[in-house]
Amino acid sequence: MWVNSALPMNKKSSLLLCATLAASVLASLPAMAWAPKKAPIETKWAALVNPEKPLPEYPRPQLVRKDWLNLNGIWEYQSGAADDAVPAGKKLTDEICVPYPVESALSGVMEHHDRLWYRRNFTVPSSWKNKQVKINFGAVDYESEVYVNGKSLGVHTGGYVPFSYDVTPYLKGTGPQELIVRVFDPTEKGGQPRGKQTTDPGGIMYTPTTGIWQTVWLEPVAKTSINSLHMIPDVDNSLVRITVAASNATGNTRVTLKVKDGNTVIKTVQGAPNTELSVPVENPKLWTPNNPALYSVDISLTEGKKQVDSVGSYFGMRKISVGMSNGEPKLLLNNQFVFQMGPLDQGFWPEGLYTAPTDDALKFDIEMEKKFGFNMVRKHIKIEPARWYYWTDKLGILVWQDMPSPNSYIGNPPPIDKPAYEKQLNEVIKTLWNVPSIVMWVVFNEGQARHDTAYIVDVAKKLDPSRLVNRDSGGGYEDDTHDGTVGDVDDVHSYPPPAASGASPNQARVCGEYGGIGFIIKGHTWKSTGWGYTTINSAKELEELYGEFTGILKNLQDTKALSAAVYTEITDVEIESNGLMTYDRVIKCDPDQIALANHFKYPLPTYRTIVPTSETTSQTWKYTFSKPSDDWFQNGFDATGWQSGPGGFGTANTPGIGKLGTEWNTPDIWLRRTFNPGNLAPIELSQLLIRDYHDEDLEVYINGVLAYKKDGYTSSYESKPMTPEGLKAIVPGGENTLAVHCHQTGGGQYVDVGISQRMPPKAP
Repeated sequence: MWVNSALPMNKKSSLLLCATLAASVLASLPAMAWAPKKAPIETKWAALVNPEKPLPEYPRPQLVRKDWLNLNGIWEYQSGAADDAVPAGKKLTDEICVPYPVESALSGVMEHHDRLWYRRNFTVPSSWKNKQVKINFGAVDYESEVYVNGKSLGVHTGGYVPFSYDVTPYLKGTGPQELIVRVFDPTEKGGQPRGKQTTDPGGIMYTPTTGIWQTVWLEPVAKTSINSLHMIPDVDNSLVRITVAASNATGNTRVTLKVKDGNTVIKTVQGAPNTELSVPVENPKLWTPNNPALYSVDISLTEGKKQVDSVGSYFGMRKISVGMSNGEPKLLLNNQFVFQMGPLDQGFWPEGLYTAPTDDALKFDIEMEKKFGFNMVRKHIKIEPARWYYWTDKLGILVWQDMPSPNSYIGNPPPIDKPAYEKQLNEVIKTLWNVPSIVMWVVFNEGQARHDTAYIVDVAKKLDPSRLVNRDSGGGYEDDTHDGTVGDVDDVHSYPPPAASGASPNQARVCGEYGGIGFIIKGHTWKSTGWGYTTINSAKELEELYGEFTGILKNLQDTKALSAAVYTEITDVEIESNGLMTYDRVIKCDPDQIALANHFKYPLPTYRTIVPTSETTSQTWKYTFSKPSDDWFQNGFDATGWQSGPGGFGTANTPGIGKLGTEWNTPDIWLRRTFNPGNLAPIELSQLLIRDYHDEDLEVYINGVLAYKKDGYTSSYESKPMTPEGLKAIVPGGENTLAVHCHQTGGGQYVDVGISQRMPPKAP
């Protein structure tokens, strides 16, 4: 910028003139062209996004119309305020790529704003003349108001379900039409369902999704048209019950259902709309994860002899129930017990957050879940776009569908919006109740915003009696209104190893979360650090520990009638590093080895005790609760002033502990004992592991050398590798000193340490 230096100016007036000229020049420049932002890491699909045609696939696979117009792409955008006037006829300040959330890199914005405006024009195809035009939104989080040509079509609340408006009365002529969307999303400041979203991400909470995050599209329909379907397979009676909901139907309106197996029509049925019709399916091909057989159905609507509407859909013949198997209540698929093994799937993407970059990316996660040998997936407190469920149906994997919870994991949460929760639970079930792969509704998770539990379970069960209802995954027996007999399953969470509840006469026992094996792949982390419920250092260790956990599951199936288990988790999410894949979808270990484990065929290790723990028999230690001198872990340290007592050390009711020999309820404890490992050969020395339970931070020294260090806590015993220096310090056939320090900050506490030898694995 040039300023005439010949004019006399003081410093202040010179700066003022520069600023004025700069503002004038910037105002005259065109808006900056859209470009994606750069996420900390990205999947391979991020580069394949075409901003002019993102997510071009038809978005509603179970109610398909031939004619439609995708409105995804570059829209105008700007942040807003509560008292904004509708910016009709005004160009907005920035651009955004719809349908990626405003906080995502692929949106091109990568900022959080709780209020947004979107704007674009659209033109109705001339071939749609004399048809009504509907605009459809896959999902907008959270409150939205839609305007066409400055007129409001309505306000919608709920961030996870689709909604539509008839735009026909608001159209002007045949040219461009203005579309504006207003958005408000309180995230954790409101009591609405929001799942794992927070404006202060960290731990198990993640970056929020605000605004349009699923496909927006137009479609032409007749005045009398199909609004929705409800399809209920009845495996026991070899039929499917179908209700076609139609608008503006008359006494002359008829529905024709043409059910096909591939290209072969197997049954045609006619009847009235808005009435349940039974369609026989003789010798049905049953839908299972191993054989995900789907039937297609062509649905037409006629007025007299004239066809006025038609859609395509599909269904699967599948039954889910709780029934007796070997004298115990079990989960039955098509009347047969099938152990359901699945990962926790949170559905986040580094470049798109709630929105996968492409349909192939969406499909990839499910393909990998199948390759890892899973037959089930728990979709964790998030609802996916309809195409995700299309792939679970088509590829074959059972789905436990969580309801997104309000007030997830925050201090001083706002009051639960109970009416919103119940309304949106109804909407979620009605949106997804045709999906054959969904076998369970999970209405609450770990007590988060749990309320009126018996009533909410009853709401879900009455709305959809064809599926199971999980009252509260991992929430324990007692709640605010009813005991643990509510719902079809008794679901416990256990980290890291799995567990099962006690006997429940009418409920199947499941482990709704376990695992969390943290493994960081350098260069593929959201931040420089990550965390897991336990950590390992190699793909082989991940496979081995995963195999050990599935060995525990097999034992729980045999001894406690466990029906299902959910491993945390399929991918890393932001700072969580406990996925079988990284956040950017790099596979961490051999899927074939995980699949062997998931089929209970992984070669399991056995262990020989070298230094016993107090799991079954208390062992004697020297101990002190007072801080000793700095050389407390050395061989020559004089511990004659310490007390002597039996292990383990801790407090009663700490879960998963062995023998409680001595109460320890102070912040710190120091332990010492001696041991002789016997005459071990070098190969045997290399196989030694620390066997321990620690709640919380643990340090283990052998002969004055640090052999093992782990922060945090376990909820059961584990066997972990020593440091190379610790192994080298062990004297075979001689006396050795084992010294332990454990530090506790809150909650239950317990410590116990021994040494074991990992023996060659054997098949289960």
